[in-house]
Amino acid sequence: MRGEASEVCFDCLEQRIKSDFSDQIVFSYGLSDSPLPFGSSAVVKVSDSSEEGVSASDFDSSSSQFVLEYLRKEEHGCLANYVERPGNSNDDVESDENLDCSHSKATKDDDRELGIGIENITCESSGSFPSRRALAALLPIAQISKCSASHLQKLASSFLSECPEDYILASLNRLIGGESSGQETESFLRLIGLPLLEEESDVPCLRHPNLSPVLGVLTSSDCLVSVLRKAPFTLENILYYSPNALKSEWHRNFIIYQLLSVLAHLHGLGISHGDIRPSKIFLSNSLWSWLKIYSKPDLGSGDANSSASRKSLCVEGCYSSGLYADLKISSHLDWQTIFDKWWKGEVSNFEYLLFLNKLAGRRWGDHTFHPVMPWVIDFSKKPEKDSDSGWRDLRKSKWRLAKGDEQLDFTYSTFEIPHHVSDECLSELAVCSYKARRLPLSVLRKAVRSVYEPNEYPSDMQRLYDWTPDECIPEFYCDSRIFSSLHPSMSDLAVPPWASSPEEFIRLHRDALESPHVSSRLHHWIDITFGYKMSGQAAITAKNVMLSSSEPAVPRSVGRRQLFFRPHPVRLRFSREKEQSRNEQEMHTFHGFGVDNKRSVILEADEYLEETEEASAFSEHASHLSPQYHLYQNLDESPLHESCSENTKKGDTSLSGTSRNKGVPSDICLNYLLEHIDVRDEVSIEPQELLLWRQDFCLGKDIAGDIFSIGCVLAELYLMRPLFNSVSLATYLEGGDLPGLIKELPPLTKVLVEACIERDWRRRPSAKSLLNSPYFSATVKSAYLFAAPLHLLAKGGTRLYYAASFAKQGALKAMGSFVAEMCAAYCLPLVTTPLSDNECEWAYVLIKEFTKYLTPVAVQRLVLPSIQKILLTTGYSHLKVSLLQDSFVRELWTRIGKRVYLEMIHPLVISNLYNSPDKISASAASVLLIGSSEELGAPVTVHQTILPLINYFGKGICTDGIEVLVRIGRLLGVNYIVKQMMPLLEHVVCFCIDLSSMKKPEPVHSWCSLALTDCLLTLDGLVALIPDELLIHELTKGRLCLHVRILMQKNLELRVLQFAAISLMSICQRIGQELTALHVLPQLKELFDEFAFSEKSTDVSDSLNWKIRTTEKNSHPESPIKSRMDLVLLLYPSFASLLGMEKLRQGCPTWLLLEQYLLKHHNWKWEYTGRSSRYNMEAKPVLSKGPASKHIPKTLLNGSGRVVPQSQGLRNSKHLKPHIHDPVEGQEEVLCPLVHEPWSWFPSPVACWDGLDIGRFGNPKDEQRWKIRASVLSSAHAHRGALRSLVVSEDECTVFTSGIDPGFKGSVQKWELASLSCVSGYHAHEEVVNDISILSSTGKIASCDGTIHVWNSQTGKLIYLFSESPADQDQASSYLSSNNNSNQSNRHVSHGLSNGIFDGNMYTCMHYLEYMDQLVVGTGSGALRFIDLARGQKLQLWSGESFESGSTSLVSALCSGGSHTKQGDGASVSPSWIAAGFSSGQCKLFDVRESGVISSWRAHDGYVTKLAAPESHSLVSSSLDKTLRIWDLRKSWTPEPFVVKGHNDGVSGFSLWGKDVISISRNNIGVFSLSKSQDEVLFNCQDEQQQQQQRIIPQKLYMAEKGGRVRSDLSTICVLPFSRLFIVGAHDGYLRICC
Repeated sequence: MRGEASEVCFDCLEQRIKSDFSDQIVFSYGLSDSPLPFGSSAVVKVSDSSEEGVSASDFDSSSSQFVLEYLRKEEHGCLANYVERPGNSNDDVESDENLDCSHSKATKDDDRELGIGIENITCESSGSFPSRRALAALLPIAQISKCSASHLQKLASSFLSECPEDYILASLNRLIGGESSGQETESFLRLIGLPLLEEESDVPCLRHPNLSPVLGVLTSSDCLVSVLRKAPFTLENILYYSPNALKSEWHRNFIIYQLLSVLAHLHGLGISHGDIRPSKIFLSNSLWSWLKIYSKPDLGSGDANSSASRKSLCVEGCYSSGLYADLKISSHLDWQTIFDKWWKGEVSNFEYLLFLNKLAGRRWGDHTFHPVMPWVIDFSKKPEKDSDSGWRDLRKSKWRLAKGDEQLDFTYSTFEIPHHVSDECLSELAVCSYKARRLPLSVLRKAVRSVYEPNEYPSDMQRLYDWTPDECIPEFYCDSRIFSSLHPSMSDLAVPPWASSPEEFIRLHRDALESPHVSSRLHHWIDITFGYKMSGQAAITAKNVMLSSSEPAVPRSVGRRQLFFRPHPVRLRFSREKEQSRNEQEMHTFHGFGVDNKRSVILEADEYLEETEEASAFSEHASHLSPQYHLYQNLDESPLHESCSENTKKGDTSLSGTSRNKGVPSDICLNYLLEHIDVRDEVSIEPQELLLWRQDFCLGKDIAGDIFSIGCVLAELYLMRPLFNSVSLATYLEGGDLPGLIKELPPLTKVLVEACIERDWRRRPSAKSLLNSPYFSATVKSAYLFAAPLHLLAKGGTRLYYAASFAKQGALKAMGSFVAEMCAAYCLPLVTTPLSDNECEWAYVLIKEFTKYLTPVAVQRLVLPSIQKILLTTGYSHLKVSLLQDSFVRELWTRIGKRVYLEMIHPLVISNLYNSPDKISASAASVLLIGSSEELGAPVTVHQTILPLINYFGKGICTDGIEVLVRIGRLLGVNYIVKQMMPLLEHVVCFCIDLSSMKKPEPVHSWCSLALTDCLLTLDGLVALIPDELLIHELTKGRLCLHVRILMQKNLELRVLQFAAISLMSICQRIGQELTALHVLPQLKELFDEFAFSEKSTDVSDSLNWKIRTTEKNSHPESPIKSRMDLVLLLYPSFASLLGMEKLRQGCPTWLLLEQYLLKHHNWKWEYTGRSSRYNMEAKPVLSKGPASKHIPKTLLNGSGRVVPQSQGLRNSKHLKPHIHDPVEGQEEVLCPLVHEPWSWFPSPVACWDGLDIGRFGNPKDEQRWKIRASVLSSAHAHRGALRSLVVSEDECTVFTSGIDPGFKGSVQKWELASLSCVSGYHAHEEVVNDISILSSTGKIASCDGTIHVWNSQTGKLIYLFSESPADQDQASSYLSSNNNSNQSNRHVSHGLSNGIFDGNMYTCMHYLEYMDQLVVGTGSGALRFIDLARGQKLQLWSGESFESGSTSLVSALCSGGSHTKQGDGASVSPSWIAAGFSSGQCKLFDVRESGVISSWRAHDGYVTKLAAPESHSLVSSSLDKTLRIWDLRKSWTPEPFVVKGHNDGVSGFSLWGKDVISISRNNIGVFSLSKSQDEVLFNCQDEQQQQQQRIIPQKLYMAEKGGRVRSDLSTICVLPFSRLFIVGAHDGYLRICC
């Protein structure tokens, strides 16, 4: 093996780290560029220094990951001299922050070019100052100390808590705040590109924010150890495993701009990097990049020292060095060389597979991504070279062999995402199980099973092979130690019987891998694991389709990389055709099973010509596996130009990369910063303009080499494959021929790349010149200047203050919504971490600023997830309380609309009212819910606020939650209370009573009692608002009033009965003596009789033993009752006082027995005083509710038991309704029912409510099924003729209808649903309006009558008018060139409904693309027209295509879907596809981004009436052929439908609500569930022609009040999801609201 000078095997590296730092530093895995487990760097976990004696297993939760890199002192002399100079070499951790690195004092010798790195800085100058100056610039925060665990822990703690660069950002914050800032502010701003005058005074060295920070350098006797933080990803990771994370061209350019910025800094210091490649570029989740310092020895340390270096670093007699000593691979060899050697037999199968693992990114020691090898034998018997017995079938994956084809087919056909393989070919579980005998138990507990059970691990190779569905690991082919157990409780892994020892097994197993049998079949396994059978039809055929990532745009550090895209060639002399014709003249040397590594044969060229050509073609096809990013030689060795030397001496590092032609001030201020991040309207540039930009050329060959590498990386970001390989680079250097790939680059990028890779290094532009080029837009430069300070190593609070204060001063406004959206990813994570009250204020400011300046779509994707996290936090949060303020929520409504608020925020507001909430948060949430209820409207409030709160009865709803229910009833009026809320509460009482009478576990009965207590509290509050007449009516509506029903129950807890009794007395005191005697006392007769004749009435000690649970002993003056008989003491004396003894005795025949009981047990006797009994009791409800009432505020109890938090005061008093009489002191005002209250038509939701569920604690909206009753609640005559279309606003308070009016002209009417009245209309249409669309929240409406009218819904004024002309049609773009002629000839043919109502130039339907603010419109010729609503311009026209009939048809329906459905990570939010339905029954899928047709298929046998996309991958269509069909677009681009039948006539439309689809046909409606269709679809049925079907049962609408059926045909339908209603339009012109 040929290794690097400082490489050490990972075993010795682990031992070295333990020796230097003790066991407190946990070795995770080694890092290496080699295919073998040798390297000088490792990822370690560092625990907090305060955690003494913590075991390794405890580090997983408390430690942080860092990278330790070992550097030999003799190979890195410059660094060693710098570290060990006087003042640095000590035991204290110090930072060399005061080292002078100003360029104004640099001497001539200082201008000498320096190699990069901490390590490769040349020392050719006479003095050591150049190295010190460069190293000080590269290591400004590095702390120097001795190697020890305590010093490393202290360094890690300092990095995590003290944040060494916090002072820089604090200084910048003072500048933004208008205060004087320090010198470091100007130095930092100059560092990131602001044009500032150089200071003459010395300035401290600062780290560039895109330079990977070296946290410290620790010294030992022979090595230096650099300490770096572990970055989440490398650019190589992103390109390999998640290329979709590079979301757009802007993000690619932003990465390159960051790299150029740090290179300009390095080059200004006279330092070149020397090894810029994707693996050296670190990235964060938000694509902020750091350039890793290249680890390379000083000049003069050559390969001659390699063996000596390894010998000194590895322990003497190192076992691992011997394992790999005979291998011939290293990181210096490219893939094409390795492949050629393997194909010719010069490199073994084992070596070649290790190299493929390295190309795939797999890492030795990382159990989540370990190198993979094939199992080549099945251990059933000893394999023989002349037989297939005992050999594993390499044509199938191990997963397929383990699971079987039948199970894989079932998985592929039934799962939502079709796949065969659900896990990696080698999982962490498998790796740790294989290596169980060598791994610490803590690792096994984490990766395999939390409870360690040694007997669960396979005991021998046969069982191990049969148990695992995963592939093998290299250790089973090279390391016999894997069989030996380190754990006394676990036996050694047994070898097969045909091997006498682990060493012999390893030899035989390796021989099997190298045998002719495996060599002739290994290419099949490579195709499955690394090759073309990983994707496409080949993967389906091989049953090797991998479960794709649910979030492809999220960066990943591991994954499956497909290396080859065509079949891998068989190894030479093992092709199927030649295998049988091999003769004995070919000399082979066999060992074990027939190893052919030592053969030496002269091959005839003509005999293997075909194989040679195949291998050559394959090698060229896979040339991207040999990427080249550097020039190893320069064409011109002449010295630097004089001008370059002059420029070098100036040492100018200011980049001026943000703006041109701006003055350079001597000092800076806030306005200067705002000026440079200001983004004005930019004009796109042409490639010719980019060619003319003024360039400054590179200063030296090494620096020019960095620019060459940048050009290669830029090209790869666009091409997704390397620009150069070893062959194309040699061709370019020799003849100047650029790779053909460069033609695939965008024009501007192509110009820049060509400039960077100029053959003459002197003509390559400098990094500073590239930053100033017009290639980088002002948005890139603005985003960089704003985000760079956020990536200093500063405290979270300091970074939050910077972002918030800068935003508040106008930064977001200056940079514009697009740049603000790009910067949100760096700012918003700061607001979700635990914050102090002061930081909460700044977090609130930051959220408000982003809400104000981002687009509504960006607010929904970026800001709302942060708000959700904050609202979900438990306990008090000052920021949460701020976000719950009514003013902020209304601002949020304005930006995102009420629909999005109700979906994403409203349920979380409610969640702050139950399960022991913080009192302040609960109070803020209650005020918000009360204030918003009136504007949301009665239906939405019932389903989104009232029902969720009632569902939390018994689950810990707090007092504020009860208050919300009562206050909402007060706001919305008496009719609302009586019709909506009282029936719901009655339902709860009956539900709990029925449940309590059943045999249920004790927790269920306890829950019933808690729910009844909550219900009674709410009922008492609402009763206080109802006039006496209505109250009496409600009390006598049933056989027994609710309170009496509760008192009659014997299975309820005593505290509930006591509460009900006191509440009942409160009501009776209010209604007075006469009404109580008339209505209440007769209902109590049965209860009093039960008490009187109870057998236990004579002995209190024998009373029922019920457990009484209270949270606060003194929460109420009354003592808890101890038996059910104690209710007599509560009720009888009180009724005697209220009614008088004479009336009470008349209504209670058993009065004598009751009075005897009271006298005997409670010493109560009636004494007539003219006023009341001495035991007269003032009725007040008990507030003790168990654990849910932990935070009970001080309350005022009015005469009716009404609970009024003192914090509320007279809030919302402006909403009070007129009252009947002056209220009793302390009592709520009684509301008067209004004749025409809003929403008076809205019925009680009880009929469609399932009631409480004791097991539900989640989002009520998702849990409650919607019961469709097909009942018409109210109707209005909207149009004289047929109502053609309707659309409902997102707040579900307004509906727009279009229909036919006199003269067959169309009109649009605006209706308010609260009163169901028409408030305005639009009457400018000359033809019948067939479609309407609400354009976002702007108040604009688009209506279509063959032309498109865009008008203001408030004023009714026309804004835009769009129409199509034949000239416009001639400009249509076609997708298939073969159809151009037919398209042209059919563009103007008339099509449409009923014999050509629409001609080819008329618009037929439309669909609003909210995320693009565009309207896509269908035409009579089958074309799609795009309209830019912001500018009022028509955009591209996509032409229609002729179908099988030879003619086009009109577009009858449109919808869109794709990536905009759920993207919270900053990905593109525009829809990825548009579906169009045609009058011919065809459907067509268009790719929005590529402007092409994805698929076209015959969807129906008739006119397509409606399309909708319930999910990004599914499509629902309806047609006049009487069917609905669901299409899963992931199956294929010509999908098979799930057919829904049942309608007897054509389906004229449908609407979606969650997973339910409500369709209309004639005067019938039908409902079916999409979730049911997904469960029933099985495409693996024997008959491929069989289609899965579901039948629906049509039902007719009936009139709820008048009775009878709706006879008119229905034309359109729209669902109100939050109100749980739907609206239909009919041919008779009526608008009907249904439930």
